[in-house]
Amino acid sequence: MNHPISKGEFRDAMARVCAPVNVITTKGPAGRGGFTATAMCSVTDEPPTLLVCMNARSAQAGLFVENRRFCVNVLTPDHRDLAGLFAGQQSDMEARYAAADWTEFPSGNQALSDAMVSFDCRLVEARLVGTHNVLIGEVVDIRCRKDGQALLYFDRSYVHVASQAALHGG
Repeated sequence: MNHPISKGEFRDAMARVCAPVNVITTKGPAGRGGFTATAMCSVTDEPPTLLVCMNARSAQAGLFVENRRFCVNVLTPDHRDLAGLFAGQQSDMEARYAAADWTEFPSGNQALSDAMVSFDCRLVEARLVGTHNVLIGEVVDIRCRKDGQALLYFDRSYVHVASQAALHGG
């Protein structure tokens, strides 16, 4: 392929990549915010670090950088509606949070009470790459469920898969 890749080609190709659905939250001196993201992955386990990508044009972009912390909440199929709210179906942040139960980490970050896993992160770097901020966070606390199924995004739709424990009767 010798031609530049168009935005549409890239987006269509990325739609074929299965990704976990996450609600990313922050709470700190700059206020409380949250958004839905599939662009999240581990970076290293020494120290435990992950990254999240957030549209730099989002009204909340500065909030996450100013608070210097965020929480990654990995969703289950029961959170499909919540994912939509945090993806922008609901612009009022208080209404987004009112749609679920939350617990608080010692850092002040809010974790979804019934998330598959919640990673409490201290922001160590924010870098602008094209249209998005890449937020790199050191994981300072984790809350993890032992059961449930993951909500995934594939072909521009929500899907889910059973956990290995559920498949093997455990």
